[in-house]
Amino acid sequence: MEKRIAILATNGFEESELASPKSAMEKEGFKVDIVSLEKGKIKSWDVDNWGKDFEVDYSLDEVSAKDYNALVLPGGVINPDKLRREESALIFVRDFFKQSKPVGAICHAAWTLINAEVVKGRTMTSFNSIRKDVENAGALWVDEEVVVDEAFVTSRNPDDLPAFNAKMIEEIKEGKHDLQHA
Repeated sequence: MEKRIAILATNGFEESELASPKSAMEKEGFKVDIVSLEKGKIKSWDVDNWGKDFEVDYSLDEVSAKDYNALVLPGGVINPDKLRREESALIFVRDFFKQSKPVGAICHAAWTLINAEVVKGRTMTSFNSIRKDVENAGALWVDEEVVVDEAFVTSRNPDDLPAFNAKMIEEIKEGKHDLQHA
């Protein structure tokens, strides 16, 4: 059975944090869809300036967590700040946890998870500047390149992508985790 993965992003996502996991998962034979707030193109942020445009496969109103085996949330600063203010995005994220499916988040993507109220009691990492945000939301923050708490995978920054990608692929192959929860 083909594994289908959603990458949830909008304008301002860190380019490498979408492109690298997408490429790694596609090499594994997974079908990877870019899901966003609306159809069309979304613009990446590439380190210190605007980057490439990426085509959106589906808008949030066209899909649900039931359609996918896992979710990946790239960071950047602008992207998760926009997503955490959209109730449809928060419901989409929350549903992956409710369905015990693997979820991966890099860098500032933890902001979206905080607003989705899925980090309390979890062990995770993020970009170091939002450590206090993560801790204030009730999670245990650790400074490691990749952290796995059941099927919940987090990394700090683009330097951690090789470890993040490998661990996400492993978790996706394992499938649902009964202890993954919202």
